[in-house]
Amino acid sequence: MRFFSLSVGDVKGAIDTPGGKEDWENTPLLADYDEPKLEASHPAAFRPFVLQSQQKSYCSTFRQLWNWVLKGLVTLALSCLLVGCSVAVVFYTRVNNPKEPAHLPGAICLTPACVLAAAELLQDISPRYHEIDPCTSFDRYVCEGWEEKHDLRADQSGSFTGTLMEERSQQILRHLLESPYTDGHQLVERSSSTERGLFEKIQKAYGACMDERIIKEVGSGPLLEILRKVDQLFPVAKSQEILETFQEDLLDKGKNNLSSTIAYLESIGVTALVSFSVGADDKDPDSTVLQLDPLRHPGLPSKEYYQNEQVVKDYSRTIGQVLEALLREANAMSSSFISQSFLRSEELVKSIVEFESKLALITPNSEDMDDVTKYYNPRSLNEADSLIPQLSLHHIVSSLSPEGYSPSKVIVASPNYLSTLSNILQDTTKETLKAYLVWKTVQTYAHAVEDKALKPLLRFNNQLQGKDPDAVEERWRTCVKMADDGLGWILSRFFVEKAFSEDAKDFGDEIVSAIKEQFIKKLNAAAWMSKEVRQLGIEKVHNIVQKIGYPTKSPDVRNASMLQEYYKAVNISRTGFFHNLISIAEVSSHREWSALGQPTDRGKWGMTVPTVNAYYSPAKNEIVFPAGIMQAPVFYQPSVPIYLSYGAFGSVSGHELSHAFDSTGRHYDQTGNYTDWWDNTTVKSFETKAQCFIDQFHEFTVPGPDNKALHVNGKLTLGENIADAGGLSASFAAWKQAEKTKPSELLPGLQNFSKDQIFFISYANWWCGKDREASAIERIFLDPHAPKWARILGTMANSREFKQSFHCPIKEPRCELW
Repeated sequence: MRFFSLSVGDVKGAIDTPGGKEDWENTPLLADYDEPKLEASHPAAFRPFVLQSQQKSYCSTFRQLWNWVLKGLVTLALSCLLVGCSVAVVFYTRVNNPKEPAHLPGAICLTPACVLAAAELLQDISPRYHEIDPCTSFDRYVCEGWEEKHDLRADQSGSFTGTLMEERSQQILRHLLESPYTDGHQLVERSSSTERGLFEKIQKAYGACMDERIIKEVGSGPLLEILRKVDQLFPVAKSQEILETFQEDLLDKGKNNLSSTIAYLESIGVTALVSFSVGADDKDPDSTVLQLDPLRHPGLPSKEYYQNEQVVKDYSRTIGQVLEALLREANAMSSSFISQSFLRSEELVKSIVEFESKLALITPNSEDMDDVTKYYNPRSLNEADSLIPQLSLHHIVSSLSPEGYSPSKVIVASPNYLSTLSNILQDTTKETLKAYLVWKTVQTYAHAVEDKALKPLLRFNNQLQGKDPDAVEERWRTCVKMADDGLGWILSRFFVEKAFSEDAKDFGDEIVSAIKEQFIKKLNAAAWMSKEVRQLGIEKVHNIVQKIGYPTKSPDVRNASMLQEYYKAVNISRTGFFHNLISIAEVSSHREWSALGQPTDRGKWGMTVPTVNAYYSPAKNEIVFPAGIMQAPVFYQPSVPIYLSYGAFGSVSGHELSHAFDSTGRHYDQTGNYTDWWDNTTVKSFETKAQCFIDQFHEFTVPGPDNKALHVNGKLTLGENIADAGGLSASFAAWKQAEKTKPSELLPGLQNFSKDQIFFISYANWWCGKDREASAIERIFLDPHAPKWARILGTMANSREFKQSFHCPIKEPRCELW
């Protein structure tokens, strides 16, 4: 049930819920640990453009002609400017570096697309690159120019090339959402009335998010309604009352309603005490199964934060300020949600934080949470129930699953977590537990509320990520993300119409297929694997399903009627932003739980089309590349020298394919079954080689609390580091094979570099970025990907081809698997 992705760092990818519960690659190519706060700023209210029915047709024709002329002039001017810039950069480097080698011979591509691609690389490369040794400092060599020209906004914890790609996609989506409905193009089926209805639905959702006047007027009211529901479901008679062992008759007596409360919160996307998810059974991937996981985020981003006294102190103060302010507002409406508990506010807040700290202590380490050999623990529902008698899993499952469904097993990711949680609940008052449930609800939906009561939480979250405390994202960005999270497949349809082509899809397929061929060659050459394992591995590569661009099933984004049916139950109001999110969460939760008892839906995607990311699913044995990542400077049309696309997108493709044989993927056979298909000799050889990667990346550090060096977790990041090295090597081999058939041209202004060198520059350019110190620390604790600069340095140190291309004195790779 785990996915492995590229994880770009600041890219969203969750499907259909405000909180984002979709469980992809546990580590996509990119990972994002910014809370989905949907913070508000103050742009003008959303006003969709309206078509005027009386507009004359000749005016429309004239406008189209004039727009065409303007676009032509702009393109011509831009091309001239970029050519001039390229010439200027070359002149500058030649004058300031008289030892620069002469231009390499070969034809130069001077099309506008080539000039644009060259100009972007030239701007990002260090202007002092000739003074930098690429063999030891390739991150500076490629990225110093990028760092100098890109500053972080006050609302950003980090940024990199993928962030810029995401923002370009957001601009396209913003234009779509703020424009009138128009017909699309060849990739999608036209169905005017249905199509228009879809557009109006998502435009209405976007408009409700943009209407800050109404959001401010309703204030905390909608959130208080949810908190009152929690109060009704989980009443507390006495302050020191302890939770009873679950019994069915207690539900009727209104005593132990914890199970009903957890089921209700689960239905609206709030995760508390235990995380539930539905997905493919690792040992029977054609069937679905319910999995129970420990909380990854008890309250603070990770368990390590509870060891920081200052953070805990600030967090406690924030909880007190927010809940007291909300309680005052509730009392003013004569409808309190925690009786009078907060008359002893300081004591109760302390109990919340202590309870969360206990949860953090029993939460497994991040590397163990994603280790299938540790989390795959099948149990009967009765056995799982016995681990935590205060919570009726039977009641929760029957409340949320399809009528008549009776699971033969559930997966308990950490039996120790559940049994120890039971012990903690024995010593926890119901008052504390209720306050914790209220706080988890507030944390989940604070982003949807504009009210001064929630400001301390905004400030605390910003402070924790190193942002300006009062920084808020531009509202339109927030609302585009909301539309993608909540109605993502509708938005995906219109994104495909606007920004993706059949040619791009075909070229992407071609690259992925070429890399598959090269990976098979690498398997054949892997002497450390036994012959039997190599043959099974080759069969596994042949069986890998590659999905490019957009889904054609579950749902098919080209089919308007299918999308209409998919979102039929989602109720969207132009004036009810908060209630829109609740409806989206309810439908998403219902859809997830309804999959129980059904065959695994292999057509389903874990990321929307505009997402700048990619992933590998071990149980489905598939690699997925949304259209969002298939744009410059990662992916170009084939008319641009293909070493650029192979250097970046090709390496992404190889990265995801390599996950099939990394520390997790190796446990799944060619059909996606979790099984031991490697013999002991092959396993021991792999472990020896893997230890090299663990030790190598452990040497990388970031400044930690109190300026102490914080080491990268080589074990947590192992799968990604193996995938980076294997993906780069396979992509380079695939490009060299393609180069034999049709040699690529050189790029203007970059003739001093060989094609091989530009291949690696293109790869590293994808990882150019910067993070705030607080964000870098957070990622060390949580992110299964190494820091981006370390991914450049570590991967280059492990690339024989890179060292040969840049004439490094040591040609042997530091660590090598393929």
